Amino acid sequence: MKFEIPFLKKKTEVDEQFFSGEHLKIGDIIAPSFIEVKQNAINMGERMSKSYFIFSYPRYITTGWLSPIINLNYPMDVSFFFHPVSSEKILKQLRRRVTEVQAEISEREEKGLIRDPALETAYQDLEDLRDRLQTAQERMFRFSMYITVYADSEKELKEIETNLRSILESRLIYIKPALYQQKEGFTCTSPYNLDQLDITTLMNTGPLSSAFPFVSFDLSSNEGILYGINSHNNSIVLFDRFTLANANSVIFAVSGSGKSYAVKLEILRYLMLGVDSIILDPENEYKFLAEAVGGSFFDISLGSDYHINPFDLPQPKEDESAEDVLRSSIINLVGLMRLMMGGLSPEEDGIMDSAITETYAAKDITVESDSSLWGKEDGLPFPLLEDLEQVLSTMEGAESLVKRLQRFTKGVYSNFFNQHSNVSMANRMVVFGIRDMEDELRPMAMYIILRFIWKTATSEMKKRILVVDEAWWLIKTEEGASFLFGTVKRARKYWLGVTTITQDVNDFMRSEYGQPIITNSSLVILMKQSPATIETVRDAFNLTEEEKMLLLEAPVGEGIFFAGTKHVLIRVKASYAEDQIITTSPEQLVKIKQAKRELGE
Repeated sequence: MKFEIPFLKKKTEVDEQFFSGEHLKIGDIIAPSFIEVKQNAINMGERMSKSYFIFSYPRYITTGWLSPIINLNYPMDVSFFFHPVSSEKILKQLRRRVTEVQAEISEREEKGLIRDPALETAYQDLEDLRDRLQTAQERMFRFSMYITVYADSEKELKEIETNLRSILESRLIYIKPALYQQKEGFTCTSPYNLDQLDITTLMNTGPLSSAFPFVSFDLSSNEGILYGINSHNNSIVLFDRFTLANANSVIFAVSGSGKSYAVKLEILRYLMLGVDSIILDPENEYKFLAEAVGGSFFDISLGSDYHINPFDLPQPKEDESAEDVLRSSIINLVGLMRLMMGGLSPEEDGIMDSAITETYAAKDITVESDSSLWGKEDGLPFPLLEDLEQVLSTMEGAESLVKRLQRFTKGVYSNFFNQHSNVSMANRMVVFGIRDMEDELRPMAMYIILRFIWKTATSEMKKRILVVDEAWWLIKTEEGASFLFGTVKRARKYWLGVTTITQDVNDFMRSEYGQPIITNSSLVILMKQSPATIETVRDAFNLTEEEKMLLLEAPVGEGIFFAGTKHVLIRVKASYAEDQIITTSPEQLVKIKQAKRELGE
């Protein structure tokens, strides 16, 4: 069967196989709509490219001189070509050149001319290079380097070129565009392994090694979780906090900067690696995450059904004695009493210490008792605050202490402070929400919960992350700050990583325990800071002026990630599924809840 094309002047017969054959290939889909090669650029559809070559280098090149170019926030292709040169050929040329330079120096001496430092330096360099080539310490190469940049307009191309020139010429390195050879320049930076420009510079291996391209700092390891994307070079920040000297971290950022989002993402990804998480949550932000992963959420308040007894004790470990555990608990309880009673005088401090010891002894909990029976209903149950009140009422000079303690053993406060613990820590993710706790009681509640968590962490050796959100509530009081610091300092021994989060940097740093907590934290994440606190943050972390400005203007989810002495600029990234679980945006949460209701109906 034949077809005729009537609009041609001459009728042409076309085989129908022409229409049935496959003529559209993958190259037709991905190729630009047109390509125009101009004298100083190439137009590729809506984009433009321009290729450059380096033609001049200084006598000395510093290591990492290419780093500022690679870290520029422009799309570009950089290619290197190394053409080996025979050492015998180079040695002959050097011998001739050394002879010429030496003869010129001798001639100047005979004429009585002053010495020429340039000639003497050249002579010394030539001799050094000859020695290294003869002993096979160096090799010679013809080295060529090409750069192709991409932009949407000629104006943008000129801006990129200006930046390239200013960076390179400050190092006495000079570039030129490949005029009338843009096609060849583009080919040089494409993965064809073709050096069509062949503009080379003779270099030995010493200065050649300084052009090593992968100098942009990476902060990544072979194991761990994805924390985010390196904003400098788009590499991944993959890290395991448990491989550092300690697994502790601190996070400083203003409200709404994405700090809780980053922490939730870390918790979620560590859960997938089998690491448990315990969160002290002042704003109930982690409730949705706990429900999504099947964790436990305990709403701690005066009217709550969940209680924690401050007199609970952990079981002594193999390397610990019952005396050590009991003494440590008594010291911490005295600190709690200082918080609850608005401070203690030295005399009251001594009375309280003795009273707490006697309160435990009244329940037969002593250094001589069987520690395996501690806390058992059929063994040695832990005392309550009311037991402490009874002991104090029998002691001389404790009348004021009894009256102050009664507000916690009687009335509405007793529902939280004077009850046996009924909170289970068996789940892999446990969240203590204290949003509904009264502000004046919140530091005390955080202290009691933190002691209870510490009891769990020391009872079984297991990888865990403890998150203390809005830590400034604890830092406000000396006792709370001291206990938090002790937890951070001893966490490594129990395979625990403590994450301390705060937005009130000034209050945190004013505490005598603020800087030590930072010092004992191997990971630090700094997100957007307020102008009122940026100087404090800069001094605490030795930030440069550029890093300071980055933190002042950082968008949501971006910041500086420190791991030991190394740090990178990071963007926190989550998948769609992760985002639906960890989002803190009220607008998104409403949509998710609405979608759930619709699915339920």
